[in-house]
Amino acid sequence: MNYRLFIAWRYLFSRKSHHAINIISGISACGVAIAAMAMVCTLSVFNGFQGLVSDLFTDFDPELKIVLSQGRILSANDTAVKQLRQRKDVEALTLCLEDQALVVRDGKQIVVTVKGVDDTFSQQMNLPHLLYPEMDGDVTLHADVLEYAIPGIQLAMQLGLRPDFEPSLLLYAPKRGERVNMANPMGSFNADELMSTGYVFQVKQAKYDANYVITSLDFAQRLFDQQGRISQIELKLKPGTSMRQAKRDISKQLGDRFQVLDRYEQQEDVFRIMKIEKLIAYLFLTFILLVASFNIVGSLTMLMIDKRDDIQTLRNLGATPGDVRRVFILEGNLISLLGALLGILIGVGLCWMQQQYGLISMGRSEGSFIVEAYPVLVRLWDILLVFVTVLLVSALVVWYPVRRQIQ
Repeated sequence: MNYRLFIAWRYLFSRKSHHAINIISGISACGVAIAAMAMVCTLSVFNGFQGLVSDLFTDFDPELKIVLSQGRILSANDTAVKQLRQRKDVEALTLCLEDQALVVRDGKQIVVTVKGVDDTFSQQMNLPHLLYPEMDGDVTLHADVLEYAIPGIQLAMQLGLRPDFEPSLLLYAPKRGERVNMANPMGSFNADELMSTGYVFQVKQAKYDANYVITSLDFAQRLFDQQGRISQIELKLKPGTSMRQAKRDISKQLGDRFQVLDRYEQQEDVFRIMKIEKLIAYLFLTFILLVASFNIVGSLTMLMIDKRDDIQTLRNLGATPGDVRRVFILEGNLISLLGALLGILIGVGLCWMQQQYGLISMGRSEGSFIVEAYPVLVRLWDILLVFVTVLLVSALVVWYPVRRQIQ
C-alpha cells in the first residue's frame, strides 16, 4: 500500500489527542452521507415519475409515428405508405387524420381534437385496456351511413355524456380554403354527427382524456375536407423487433421527407420538462453537498493542527510538502468516500422500501391519484453520477485549504 494512503487510513480511524476531531470527522461523513442519500432518493423519484408517465402514454401512442418533415397532410396513396405495408417487421399500419373541431351539445361548446383512424386501429391500440366499460368484442367506428365516436372520459363528463349518449354529437370544422361569410357564418363550416359506440376511453392523461374524440378515418376526412388524405402513419412492430433498429431502417428507407418518432419523441415536450426538473434538482442537491463538504475542511484543519509533530517527523524522514499535502487530501477523500458509500446504501435501501411498502403516499384521499405512493426507480447511471459527484466536490473543497495550510 502507498505509504501516504496508509497514513491517511490510520488517521481516519485512530483516536486523536482531541476527541472533538473524531466527532467532527464523523459529522463530516454523516453530512456527506445525508447529501448523497438525498440525491439518490430524489433522482430515483424523478425516474419513477418519468417511468409512470411513459407507461401512461404508451397505452395511447403508437410504437412509431411517421409524419412529414415539412407540411402536415399527405396522400393516403403516398409511396411511403406502400413501402411500409411491404415491411416484414410491421404487424399493423394505421392511417390517421388528426385536426381540431368544435363539439356542440346542449348549449356546450368545446374545441376537441378529432382523430380519424382506419379499421386497423384496434390492432394498434390496446383497446380492451383503455375502454370503459370493459369491451366485449370488437368496437365498430362506422356502419352503413352511421359514424361512431369514442370520446375521452373527461370530455364525456364535460359534455354530460353517458356511455349510450343520445342524441348524437354535432361537430363543426371550417371548410378548407374558405373565409367566414359574416352574412351566413354557419355556411363556412362543415357539420356532421357522430353516434355513440357505448364506450369512452381513459388514458389517465388530460391531454387525451379531456380533448380527444376517436372516430373513423372516412368521417374525419369528410369533416375536414381532406378526402384521400392523412396526417400521420402509425406503426405497430411485430414482437421481438428492435425498436431502435426498425426506426433507423424506416428513416433510411423514407428519407428526409419524413420524421419517424418513437414514443418518447412523440411526447418530447413532456419528457424535456421532466429532464430539466431533474437537472435542476441535481444542481440544488450538489450545492447542498458542497456546503456539507466544508465540514471536511474543518475536520482536516483540526487534524493538521493535531498532527504537527507527525508532519515534522515525515519531513525529517524526507517527505516533501507535496507528500504531506497528499496525506491530508487522501484523508478528506476517504471521509467523503465513506460518506458516499453510506449515503448511497441508505438511499437505495429507502428506495427499495418505498417500492415494496409505499412509505410516503401521494395524499390522504384514496383514489385521487393515479398511484397511491410516490413511484421510485433506481438506475445504475444515477448511482454512479452521485458517487462521482460526491468524490469530485469533496476533492475540490479539500484541495485548496490543505495546499494553503501546508507549504
